[in-house]
Amino acid sequence: MATVMLLLAHPRTGSYCHALAERVAGRLIDLGHEVRSHDLYAERFDPLVPAYESHTTGASVETIVAQEDDPLIALHREELRQAEALVAVHPNWWGMPPAILTGWIDRIIVPGVAYRLAEATGHPEPLAPVADLFVVNTSDTTDERERDLYGDPLASIWGRCVAPYLGGPRVTRKVLRPVTDAAPAQRAAWLDEVEALAAEIFGNAL
Repeated sequence: MATVMLLLAHPRTGSYCHALAERVAGRLIDLGHEVRSHDLYAERFDPLVPAYESHTTGASVETIVAQEDDPLIALHREELRQAEALVAVHPNWWGMPPAILTGWIDRIIVPGVAYRLAEATGHPEPLAPVADLFVVNTSDTTDERERDLYGDPLASIWGRCVAPYLGGPRVTRKVLRPVTDAAPAQRAAWLDEVEALAAEIFGNAL
């Protein structure tokens, strides 16, 4: 059994992202994993970094972030320390995650939690490495437009910018598009595909 932290970032209750997150969580539970699910909007997660967490005060980064006294922030940081896998479900907004999830990255994936800065080399030293990072994105941009015009920035954000600070996990990303005008049968098929992919990734204890 593994401990999996699951993040959902969509402001509308009952969204397709909600259905995807519920399907993934259900499959992981069926597989015997412990799932710690967080609907960031429902929790009213505050994405704004307080001024006292600024990294320009002269104090070490780890000393500054240790000042955090928000109980929800403390809970998320502790759960990330314990997580053996991280799942994120969110829409593609302007080639980025929603601001609430970007703020989660700013406030939770910090030195002393997911990694420690290595003074000699400048490379992060993972504290509690995550073995698997599974990202599910909804989008209305076609594959061709994403490839030809934008280069899939979300792939870089999760695979090249976030994953190394989680200890270099295996990264799996599933993009569903275009979603807005998708027929009910297509949406149902995508739910099955995402559930099957979750079973493939997490079928064995991490």
